[in-house]
Amino acid sequence: MTTPKAPQLAVLQTPAEDDAGPRAQVLQPSGWPMPKGYANGMAAEGRIVVTGGVIGWDAREHLADGFVAQVRQALSNIAEILAEAGARPEHLVRLTWYVVDVEEYLANLKELGKIYRVVFGTHYPAMALVQVVRLVEKAARVEIEATAVIPR
Repeated sequence: MTTPKAPQLAVLQTPAEDDAGPRAQVLQPSGWPMPKGYANGMAAEGRIVVTGGVIGWDAREHLADGFVAQVRQALSNIAEILAEAGARPEHLVRLTWYVVDVEEYLANLKELGKIYRVVFGTHYPAMALVQVVRLVEKAARVEIEATAVIPR
């Protein structure tokens, strides 16, 4: 009996190291297609920063109007939370998106990509997208959880 050979794993450095040390590594198994707009996996060492589910409302709890505007605000809110811990978008290792309508997400991919790059740049962590029946805030269209690792 032969044992199947496990796929080789490529570990890709994210852009440059900073004064805080090496950044997260993108995990890309060899032979797998390169994902667009996310990573298959990430590895990092350091201080872990997590957010709760972040929705697209402002500091006065006014919800942005519409899906795309809510995503813009939610991503901006995440960036602010990260900054409170001394983290930056390139420290993100995971985002989990909860949407009430996956078709609404898919119909807006191009605009969402532009918004993402404005807020977080071109660093793409591991991501998951989950469609849910509804969110706690009834008018919310999206909620995003984030995990970041600040290098030691």
